Amino acid sequence: MLKFRRTLSVLSAILILSACSSAYYSAMEKVGIHKRDIMVDRVVDAKESQQEAQEQFKSALAEMTALINFDGGDLEKQYNIIQEQYQDSKEAAELVTSRIEKIEDVADALFEEWQDEIEQISSTNLKRQSLAKLRETQRRYRALIKSMHRAESKMAPVLSALKDNSLFLKHNLNAKAIGALQGEMVAIKKDVSALIKDMNTAIEQSQKFINMLEK
Repeated sequence: MLKFRRTLSVLSAILILSACSSAYYSAMEKVGIHKRDIMVDRVVDAKESQQEAQEQFKSALAEMTALINFDGGDLEKQYNIIQEQYQDSKEAAELVTSRIEKIEDVADALFEEWQDEIEQISSTNLKRQSLAKLRETQRRYRALIKSMHRAESKMAPVLSALKDNSLFLKHNLNAKAIGALQGEMVAIKKDVSALIKDMNTAIEQSQKFINMLEK
């Protein structure tokens, strides 16, 4: 019974969110802003959040490198910097995820509407052309969202490493702790490098998709 109630609560939340999205799109439509326009705006936003996340993770890596090369001074201050870098990186990652979800939401609505409108076209030739355009847009979209999720997944190991190092340093504010963290840097650099590479791909895919929708 409890499991059923939880399932019902989740379904209710989904339906409420879906209704909110539908109402929002309908309201925007009335003022001349179509789902296609919203899609472009959200892809632009996601692209910008990925660029910002790139810079944030680079900054976190730079501070970790500075920590490893630490040679005297206020170690607690350096810990505070690392902790702040972790929090900023976490927020940047959450923003990327949120904006990807917003793209997926409007994409579902856009493609459903597009398919429904194609069915209303009586001309066989025009229907065929519109359907071909829909299929091509969906194909490009799938490539885009796949690249975004791939880059998004690369943030988790970096965040995990930053959190681990921050907590370890919190409990061991001494030079010996710095030495222990040195062995972690090779893996962190590798993970950040992979993240930057995949984000560059996603950013490039975003711009191509934007260009296609704006034609």
